[in-house]
Amino acid sequence: MASTGIATTGRAHRSGALRTASEAAAIDEQAAQTPDSRLQGHWLLASMGKRVLRPGGLHLTREMLGAAAPHAGDRIVEFGPGVGLTAAELLAANPAFYVGIEPNTESRAKLDAVLAGRPARVVTAEASATGLDAGSADLVVGEAMLTMCSPQQRREIVAEAARVLAPGGRYAIHELALSDSAPDPDQRTARGDVARDISQKIKVGATPVKLAVWQALLVDAGFDVVWQGSAPMRLLEPTRLIADEGPIGFARFVTNMIRRPEARRRVLAMRNSFRAHKADLSAIAMVAVKKPARH
Repeated sequence: MASTGIATTGRAHRSGALRTASEAAAIDEQAAQTPDSRLQGHWLLASMGKRVLRPGGLHLTREMLGAAAPHAGDRIVEFGPGVGLTAAELLAANPAFYVGIEPNTESRAKLDAVLAGRPARVVTAEASATGLDAGSADLVVGEAMLTMCSPQQRREIVAEAARVLAPGGRYAIHELALSDSAPDPDQRTARGDVARDISQKIKVGATPVKLAVWQALLVDAGFDVVWQGSAPMRLLEPTRLIADEGPIGFARFVTNMIRRPEARRRVLAMRNSFRAHKADLSAIAMVAVKKPARH
């Protein structure tokens, strides 16, 4: 990567992720009303006690935040703050303010607890239409969101991040990527064999793309990519479950697998799919800087 001028990190050693906005909002109700055979994969895992759901885990999130360098006085916006685990890390930098963009109004207790007493608030809006003033932020963070969007939705969200950021502001993302050797997705459906197989197993549309496509998405919206990092996709491997959830969390997850046969069948099917495509998938994170406006 030296020829591109982009700073990179080695592979992170922990994989997984934090619960996203829509997941946190309806997990309990959705899990109670929907059979395990029909639950979307992220809701199924969360209902079994899995907290870490982003593709590159806490380690890659923290590497990304280190590169984005939130600091005192920053105006920070987070798309899809979920239960507030990344928000807590951002607030530790003592920003001027923090705004979480969350479309759901339910199940915000954990997020509210993180934000209580801080210069922070939540705006009920979609990431593609936040309603925030143009140029009102210094840092925008979004994780495990764009992979689940169509190409058009991705462009709209990234364009909104660019609009909200002041010139020189940073945009940090953490998503799932295809390897350079993986077959290219179908141009019409934006999915290839890897995405179709994973989507079938997790019961939600996933459209990972290659690193160059992620880079182009940011560059086309007026950003310069200044840092990128990666981690293996090992979300459901036993060693990763222990590392991400801790011994007690791992025991809780295994107990739920024993008690819920259909959930166990689906978890093993998801893990087998991730294993089958391990050469084609990885987690990526990027930090990009908004270019000054041309006159």
